[in-house]
Amino acid sequence: MARNSRIGSSFESFLEAQDLQDETTAVAMKRVVAWQIAEAMKRSGMTKVAMAARMRTSRSLLDRLLDASDTGLTLDTLNRAATALDMQVHLELRPLSRKQIAARR
Repeated sequence: MARNSRIGSSFESFLEAQDLQDETTAVAMKRVVAWQIAEAMKRSGMTKVAMAARMRTSRSLLDRLLDASDTGLTLDTLNRAATALDMQVHLELRPLSRKQIAARR
């Protein structure tokens, strides 16, 4: 029996059609960053109060930083969190593949 090829559009195409691609990508990236910060805090035994103090910020800003759904993260806040955890931030912009570019059109 012949194997069925994909029917319908890709998940990326669905998100793009619904104008959700950028928002979904931002939430996914923020989820990773929030998880990495929370894990680094756990490994070092740092409480939220101590982390906020080391960042020279409020506990509420730290809570927003750790909230995976809050995508309003500034590079300054991210850098202060990394510094407080004796870490560094590495950002990289990469070109989309031809396939990704074609899917966006």
